[in-house]
Amino acid sequence: MEPKVVSMEMRDYIAEMGAETINWCMQCGLCTNLCPWRQVPGETSEKFNIRHMQRLGQMGMEGFEEELILFACSTCGMCQENCPRGVKIINNVRSMRGSIVGAGMAPANLRPILGSAHANGNPWSGPRDKRTAWQEGLDVPAFGPDTEYFLFVCCHSCYDPRSTKVARSVAKVLKHAGVSFGVIGAEESCCGESMRKLGDEELFQKLAQSNIDLFNSKGVKKIITTSPHCLWTFKNEYPELGGEWEVIHYTDLLAQLLAEGKLSLPKGMAKKVAYHDPCYLGRHSKIYDAPRKLLEGLPDVQPVELNRNREMSLCCAGGGGRIWAEVPMGERFGELRITDAVENGAEMLTTACPYCLNMLTDACNSLNKQDQLEITELSELLADSIG
Repeated sequence: MEPKVVSMEMRDYIAEMGAETINWCMQCGLCTNLCPWRQVPGETSEKFNIRHMQRLGQMGMEGFEEELILFACSTCGMCQENCPRGVKIINNVRSMRGSIVGAGMAPANLRPILGSAHANGNPWSGPRDKRTAWQEGLDVPAFGPDTEYFLFVCCHSCYDPRSTKVARSVAKVLKHAGVSFGVIGAEESCCGESMRKLGDEELFQKLAQSNIDLFNSKGVKKIITTSPHCLWTFKNEYPELGGEWEVIHYTDLLAQLLAEGKLSLPKGMAKKVAYHDPCYLGRHSKIYDAPRKLLEGLPDVQPVELNRNREMSLCCAGGGGRIWAEVPMGERFGELRITDAVENGAEMLTTACPYCLNMLTDACNSLNKQDQLEITELSELLADSIG
């Protein structure tokens, strides 16, 4: 076996890119045991080992840059949440990716994604002037000086046909609840969360600065997000760049309004509905109860808890740029989630994240379970309730 070369220069470079805690890792292996990749078979599962990846980074060794190793992590946070040393594993992954992507060596399948975000301000190859197409026929208000909340719709829900329904549902329910909100429109750019997790720091800075300048120039003080990914990055990454606002996910706001009697949900459905905790709403942002309160507020619904829920929720595999990855059938985390829901007697699986919605829908289709299990986003159930 060929010996590997230890490079202190590479290790220091990775640390400077943001992996300040990489040397805290004591190689206990808990991260690897908790990783969702351990629960599926296949080539990626065999190659990707988060503990080994951290070790390669610690030593500045070659090997971590292989695509199935470096870009397999979905940044679900399960390992980081449970690390006994408090290692910021996701920052380490992002920094190791940055050392490769920053050198112009992004994987071929990600280049169009990053290129579109550079050129169009979104990763979905959607033209800027179509960013507001989801609003057609809805009479969505424009954000102005007297508007309380700015509604920031995830790029995915602006351009993906399935996810567009989420944007429409959220807007519909906000109007029904009498919330003062508005949108800015075509000038908005992607929040950049996935771009940063993929290691394109320069692109993230560009997108973030563009949004910060835009939002501040419009007088934004409070933001409602449709996506947990936007929520997380606006709250945790934008402040150090000059973007400081009150940021709330739509489920949190609507649960508050429901508790205060300002949101009525008159119509329900006699169905068993399981709720899937998105990683970025749950583990990353600690929002577990609000979506459940909304689900419980729908008449006749029988909520079903999945085996792996709340802090231990199973990742859908869409984070960390993995939403753009091609994964063979039989190797998808989402398929385990569909099986969970069916085995627990659920007739519907609902979530509160546009990425989860797509990943779970694909998994349900690949298992041919569409007749047994309906995949929805919570905002759609709320919108249906108000008619």
